[in-house]
Amino acid sequence: MEGAPERRVLVVDDEPSVCRLLREHLTTQGFSCQSASSGKEALELLAGGTFDVIISDLRMPGMSGLELLEEAHKKCPHLAFLIGTGVDEVRVGVQAMKQGAADYLLKPFQLDAVVASLQRALEKKRLEIELENYRRHLEEMVEQRTKQLHAAMKRIELTYDETLEALGAALDLRDNETAGHSQRVTRYCLEMAKARGCSDEQLKEIARGSYLHDIGKIGIPDAILLKPGKLTEEERAVMEAHARIGYDLVSRIAFLAGASEIVLTHQERYDGTGYPQGLIGAEIPLGARIFAVADTLDAMTSDRPYRRALPFSAAREEIVRESGRQFDPDGVHAFLSIPERVWEDIRREVAGRGGHIKRPLRISPQMSTPAPAAAASPIHP
Repeated sequence: MEGAPERRVLVVDDEPSVCRLLREHLTTQGFSCQSASSGKEALELLAGGTFDVIISDLRMPGMSGLELLEEAHKKCPHLAFLIGTGVDEVRVGVQAMKQGAADYLLKPFQLDAVVASLQRALEKKRLEIELENYRRHLEEMVEQRTKQLHAAMKRIELTYDETLEALGAALDLRDNETAGHSQRVTRYCLEMAKARGCSDEQLKEIARGSYLHDIGKIGIPDAILLKPGKLTEEERAVMEAHARIGYDLVSRIAFLAGASEIVLTHQERYDGTGYPQGLIGAEIPLGARIFAVADTLDAMTSDRPYRRALPFSAAREEIVRESGRQFDPDGVHAFLSIPERVWEDIRREVAGRGGHIKRPLRISPQMSTPAPAAAASPIHP
C-alpha cells in the first residue's frame, strides 16, 4: 500500500475484541480504521465523516448487517461493503452480495483474507467510479456535440436559404414585371397549409416549392417569356415546358427534393385538365393543390399589363366557383377559413418592401410565417 492514498475503513461488530483485532491489523497494512459496536452508531459515523469501506458483522442486535448495508448505500452509493458471516450463514452472505456487498468473509476472520478481500473491494469500487465518471463525461460530450450539430444544422439551413435567394434572384433578372409574386404566393400557401394542419417539414417543402414554382422559366426563350400578347399553340407548348425544366433543375438538389414535386405539378388542376401530367384530385401533391389557390388569389388581385388588380371579393368568388374543378375543395375550405385581412396584410408587407423581402426563407419550429427572399414570376401563367 506504500505510496497509495490512505483508505478509511469502518469496522462494525458488537464484539469489541473483533473490532480491536481488525483495527490493529488493518492499521499495520496502511489503512485508517474506526469501529462501531452497532448499525446505529455506524450510521452516525457515516453522517459525520467519509469512509471508503465498511466491514460489518451480519448478526448484530438492533440493526443487522443487511439492514446496515441498505442504509449505508442510500447515504454513500460508492462505499464498498464487506459482510462477516458464520460458516452456516454462507447463503445469507451470497444474498448480501446480491444486495450490493462486494464480498462476504467467514468468521473467525483470517486476517490475510480480510486484507485481500478489502483490496479487491476497493479496486472494484475504483473501477466503478472511473466508469461512472467516464459515462458522465461521455454524456456531457454527447450533449456538447449535439449542441454543435444543431448549430451546424442551422448554418446549413441558412446556406439552403441563401441558395433559394440565388435561384430566385436568377429568375428575377429575367423579368421584373411581377416582382413580389413569389413572396406573396409563398406566404399565402403557408397560411392555408397551417390552416390544414401541415407539419413543420411539410411547411418547409411547401414554402420552398411555392417560392421556386416558376424557376423553370429560366429556360424559356425571352421571345416567348416576355411576349406581351397572346401565345400561339407552339409558343404555349414551349411555355408549359417550364414545369418540367424547373423540376429537372430543382430535383437535383437534395434538400429541395420535396419542393421539386410542387415545382413539377404547380400547373395541375383538380379535375385532371392541367399539365404536364394531367393528374386528378389527390394524385396532385398537397402542396401543389394549396399553391393553385394561392396562385389564383395573387394573379387576380395583382396589376397586370392588360388589366388592373381585382378586389379580393372577386378572387374569392372565382375560387369558390372553381372548387372541385380547378381547386381541391379542402384547399378552398382552408382558404375561406382565413380572414381577408390576413391576405391584405401580406400584400401590404411585401409591397412595403418593394417586393423584395431581404431575409432568407425560413420556417421556425413554431410554424411561424416566413419572410422569403426576392423572386419574380413572369407575366405568363
